[in-house]
Amino acid sequence: MMGAGKTTVGRALAKKLGRKFVDLDHAIVERCGVDIPTIFDIEGEEGFRKRENEVLRDVLLEGDMILATGGGAVLYPQNRELMRQCGQVFYLRVGVDELYRRVARDKNRPLLATPNPKQRLTELLAERRSIYEGAADYIIDSTGDSQSVVVEQIINLLAKRDDK
Repeated sequence: MMGAGKTTVGRALAKKLGRKFVDLDHAIVERCGVDIPTIFDIEGEEGFRKRENEVLRDVLLEGDMILATGGGAVLYPQNRELMRQCGQVFYLRVGVDELYRRVARDKNRPLLATPNPKQRLTELLAERRSIYEGAADYIIDSTGDSQSVVVEQIINLLAKRDDK
């Protein structure tokens, strides 16, 4: 979900593991030459999701990286399948109050450009929760944990997987 810490945790995890880090939203902006709210304004969410899928496919071809997707990337079944085929998927679960605290002032969130962004966050999370959980190989409840604690949890889960 937006504000869950995907980019922050992903960047720290990549550094700790000595891997390349890619933020899918940043890759989309780089490819398109405009910010995400502009893409939403011109093409709507459907147009953005199509672009997201194209960039995801291209990025995953690079292999061996830590990838942070946008919160809506898992909405497309083909994106979930691509992510499953190419690696391990982690869902950083965070409560609505904390998500709102983290994103309330961020003007780069087109889905929250509403009169009541906290209510919209609540709705989005309710709509997406089962998709996030179904797409994830691992779920980490990171509401109160620091970035370093979450990174260590991920490393420990990956190590257990590798021991099998």
